[in-house]
Amino acid sequence: MSHFFQIVLPPIFPLLKDAFGVSYVELGIVMSLMYATPGLMQTSAGLIVDRFGPSRVLIGGLGLYSVAVLLYGFAPNLWVLAALAVAAGLGNCVFHPADYAILSARVEATRLGRAYGVHNFGGSLGWAAAPTAVLTLTALFGWRVALSILGGLGLLLTFCLVVQAAALSAKGRANRPGEAAASSAKVFLSQPILVCFGYFVLLAVATVALQAFLPSSLVSGFGISFALANSALTGFLVGSAVGMFVGGIIVDYFGRQELVVAIGLLTTALVSLSIGILAVPIPALVLVIAIGGFAWGCTTPSRDMLVRGAAPAGAMGAVVGFVYSGLDLGSAVTPPLLGFLLDRHLPHLIFLLTAGVLFLAIGTAFIVRRNDTERRSLPQQGDFESAALDTVA
Repeated sequence: MSHFFQIVLPPIFPLLKDAFGVSYVELGIVMSLMYATPGLMQTSAGLIVDRFGPSRVLIGGLGLYSVAVLLYGFAPNLWVLAALAVAAGLGNCVFHPADYAILSARVEATRLGRAYGVHNFGGSLGWAAAPTAVLTLTALFGWRVALSILGGLGLLLTFCLVVQAAALSAKGRANRPGEAAASSAKVFLSQPILVCFGYFVLLAVATVALQAFLPSSLVSGFGISFALANSALTGFLVGSAVGMFVGGIIVDYFGRQELVVAIGLLTTALVSLSIGILAVPIPALVLVIAIGGFAWGCTTPSRDMLVRGAAPAGAMGAVVGFVYSGLDLGSAVTPPLLGFLLDRHLPHLIFLLTAGVLFLAIGTAFIVRRNDTERRSLPQQGDFESAALDTVA
């Protein structure tokens, strides 16, 4: 539902434009508000998750998100729609910190990679289902009723989470008041967490290039039709979704997350490089891009495992909230640059830039893994306490 609700508005932009008498730029600002809000608030949401537990925060976030979408259908003007978009962003900011805190606490370590893979696969299904759902309901009942129905669906799921709240509770000691904030402040400045943040910024740059700007880049650079260009995007997204599922199985049995990330991103980087430099035959273009998407998707569970390994005990929510805000930062700064390259008729540079960014991201994965290995090799405070008790005994 997190991914699903993110894109219920764009498919009906032409209808909203006429209903409110506004421009696409103004509607784009509404979407920017929805994306910027979780970018600013996700770290705070992570601290709240660590302080009060992920179950209540997740349920509250989904409830707020659902109510905002339901009220989209009653918005009388663009100002109200923009305010509701901010409320939706506040609801959305809790999902990553709460989800990963729950999964990390409740799923056995030997199955955690597959859990992350299924989790991300669900997000991809949400992205895929939203346009079809909102357009179908709009054709049947109109856009206002359609949005209200979808918001009501979210409230129904919220009720299901309330019933199943016991399955969402994270095991382990709760943080004492102020403890999570104090420890997290130090954690944010540690090298592995800052490197994770940088990894997500780089990943966001590549994501915008390979998803949002892929059709325009292909049309401009290869002179192909929008239909074929969007087929290439579909191939990338489908390949990515399948890769997320397969990547979860790989990381559970293989274990070397940094190598899985490196191989996957290297494959995607080589695909992007070949498109930017070589004359890839048009018939092979969709297949090549789908392969890049599959390799990209395979890295996602391993990426999440690396973040989990870098997060100290009791700070999973705060760490996930902080590092995932790097996605929002990268997503915010990248479109103007890519738009500048397209305006200058330099679409091939977009693919070269993407390849370069992915090569940098590979290096960050090895840095995070090395720091995690070194941290685990050092005696922890609990080890000293256990040794002291043994001595007394």
